[in-house]
Amino acid sequence: MPHATETLALLRLLHRHGVDFIVVGMTAGVLQGAPLVTFDLDIVYSREPDNLLRLLAALSEIDARFRGDDRRLRPNVSHLESEGHKLLETKLGDLDALGAIDNGASYDVLLPDSILMDPGGFPVHVLSLGRLIGVKERAGRPKDLAVLPVLRTTLERAAKKP
Repeated sequence: MPHATETLALLRLLHRHGVDFIVVGMTAGVLQGAPLVTFDLDIVYSREPDNLLRLLAALSEIDARFRGDDRRLRPNVSHLESEGHKLLETKLGDLDALGAIDNGASYDVLLPDSILMDPGGFPVHVLSLGRLIGVKERAGRPKDLAVLPVLRTTLERAAKKP
């Protein structure tokens, strides 16, 4: 499980490389105050050609390889062009690099449903709690359904803050 410092280092690295991405998954909830634990960092990245090259440079720097693959394959541009999920292990912990989520919602589709946050002195787009709840509901997996009450409570508390 990546520690908060590793997650922050992953985010900083992606920012430093100029990668266009949105934090999704449980890290998006945690960054917005949900008292949860997550085991990886999930991002949806722009699949524009220049962004893929920036993402690939960042992944190379942290020795990213596909998790659970005995061949120890590194991602390449062809892998990153797809909507699919690239489940990676890196020197800084596990990173799930996603071309799209929620039935094909890409970076451009999700960007209006993100908020800009500052987790460590740099800006990061984070999927809004409302959209994250919808994604988790539609995914319908037991692990997603289990966190819905916590995410809903976090959203309610955030709405009550002045």
